Amino acid sequence: MWLLDKFLKSAIRRGRMVVTDHDGKTFEYGSDDDDGSPPLRIRLTDKRAANHIARYPQVGAGEAFMWGWLEVEEPHDIRDLVLFVTMNAKRVAGASLKPKGPLRKAAQKLLAKADSVNLRSKARKNAEHTYNLTRELYERFLDEDRQYTMAYYREDPDSTSLEKAQLDKKAHLAAKMYIQPPKDGKRQRILDIGCGWGGFALYLARHYDVEVMGVALAPDQIAFCKERAEEAGVADRVTFELMDYRDVQGQFDRISSVGLLEHVGTPHYPQFYQHTARLLARDGVMISHCCGRAGPPGFTDKWTRKYIFPGGYIPALSELVTQSEKHGWQVMDVEAMRFHYSHTLEEWYKRTVLHRREITELYDERFYRMWLFYLAGAEQSFRHGNMVNWQIQYVKDRAAIPMTREYIEAESARLRAADEDKVPQWRFDPALKEAAE
Repeated sequence: MWLLDKFLKSAIRRGRMVVTDHDGKTFEYGSDDDDGSPPLRIRLTDKRAANHIARYPQVGAGEAFMWGWLEVEEPHDIRDLVLFVTMNAKRVAGASLKPKGPLRKAAQKLLAKADSVNLRSKARKNAEHTYNLTRELYERFLDEDRQYTMAYYREDPDSTSLEKAQLDKKAHLAAKMYIQPPKDGKRQRILDIGCGWGGFALYLARHYDVEVMGVALAPDQIAFCKERAEEAGVADRVTFELMDYRDVQGQFDRISSVGLLEHVGTPHYPQFYQHTARLLARDGVMISHCCGRAGPPGFTDKWTRKYIFPGGYIPALSELVTQSEKHGWQVMDVEAMRFHYSHTLEEWYKRTVLHRREITELYDERFYRMWLFYLAGAEQSFRHGNMVNWQIQYVKDRAAIPMTREYIEAESARLRAADEDKVPQWRFDPALKEAAE
């Protein structure tokens, strides 16, 4: 316990936390100022817990929680603990559970770099690891359209439903694509790379007279996409293929990639930009929405690589811009979406907790705990860390879009107005959904 105790003494300066070790001995941390709120109380139920957390800082706490070695006493939960510790660590120089020492950091970077090599077979395996989990799992915490990327909170997050924020995200992205009506009877063709469960492709088809092709690597996602297209009556102009984007052929007027670049891997950025440049028409537009670093390049933490997104990497803006410039792209618009994802992840966490019974029945308690820790850890990265979301607009010809950005807000407002009746009112409070069922 001494090593973990040493870290917590240096890190916890704001608020109070009490840790009870497996032998009943208690340790108190934080300030003596009492604002009346109860301290965070943590119990380590296994004698190996403290040492495991301290010795393997990037995965130890998560695994201890997964295995039941770490318990958070009510009225708090694991999200409270993660946000509490990271909020404090942010304020204290040197207080961090990241790997220490140049050799250890170098080793982590090399391992992360090797893990980001995503050849076709590995890319499909990684996608299936993440996205081929049962449909019922994602139904429990995502919005009805299954948007598994950041929602866009234009208004107060406390009074905006996840459904409304996800609709607003799609409107914002679609507006930046500057989609045009058919010309001489020919519809614009759109390629949606990493189409997920088809929500954005179907959204574009609903609002524009276009043809859309979505590609992804998870079989169940593509099967679900095709079902949705048939149900919506648009399967004749919205198609979905189980395909690596590197195998797509033809030419498209617009390309979208939402939540894709995190899975491409830095060694493959040149290939991504080179191939998409071949696919896009000369006067086309490509929009990319991805998680990003507000600082310099880094590496993916071991917990995320091991349990959630194998092969994944969150890029710095410099990495994306530098590589795109080498392959004929011109960056026309960059928007850093700050804090939106933290609010999205908070809502996903709450909905996961709401459906604990169903999720543990689908999997087990260990999986449920893993998922909670993933969501809480990701939230802290976007709330207290340096993670943002990048929305980047690329063109090959500067004349492809208007001279000013006003068209983006005008089109986004038009799309939002068209969807005013699309948000189920009970979704504003997940508890109302449960009552309605």
